[in-house]
Amino acid sequence: MAQLRLGFWQRVAVMLVIPVMTALTSKTWLRQDRVPATGPVILVPNHVSHFDPLVVAHYIFRSGRWPRFLGKSSVWKVPIIGFLLTKTRQIPVERGSVEAVKSLDTLVDALREGGAVVIYPEGTTTRHPDLWPMRGKTGAARLALLTGAPVVPIANWGPQAIFDPRTNKLKLRRSPVTVTTGEPVDLSRWAGLEPTRAVLDEMTEKIMLDVRDLLGEIRDGEPPALYDRPARRATTAEEAP
Repeated sequence: MAQLRLGFWQRVAVMLVIPVMTALTSKTWLRQDRVPATGPVILVPNHVSHFDPLVVAHYIFRSGRWPRFLGKSSVWKVPIIGFLLTKTRQIPVERGSVEAVKSLDTLVDALREGGAVVIYPEGTTTRHPDLWPMRGKTGAARLALLTGAPVVPIANWGPQAIFDPRTNKLKLRRSPVTVTTGEPVDLSRWAGLEPTRAVLDEMTEKIMLDVRDLLGEIRDGEPPALYDRPARRATTAEEAP
């Protein structure tokens, strides 16, 4: 694992989060070597729980990279948490607003700096009754077309035992969590194309199928078709990450 050079607030975040993760999770970490040690990368996890960003961040950090998550701007309004998110270089996005497009510029800059950015393609915790992945939004695909950075799938399972989005119940007990990384998604057939809706939808479908199949490996089950998210009013943010 590469030695990370951390700033003051990054070290503070590590000191706050790692003891919590050690107390609450019994880890099975697989294929950490598939997280690129250097260079720009777009990491795309499935989303089973509001707790899994901490699980995924812990895994990526221990793989030798500093994760920069794209997250809902409302979280930045929470006292102390919002301050730490800013200081640790996480990236807010305004849902349902043209401001969402601006976050794409920040992500492009992060990748040009050689960063590891984390985008949940589903945009929210899955609505599938058994927590299999939903169809994704197109932000990760658009970012891949813009930058040429590899898209690497991550699958996690187990954080829902700590916080289950289906019941909104929090159980502060030590629970097993499994995280694994797949090979980069093969998006070569779309390289250099214009980011039309059809192109972005096809790329997103490929990304989500790779994430789904990776999750099937650690759940030891046959994954179903990607879940169609409940219908909602279209917004200008739909095309944003």
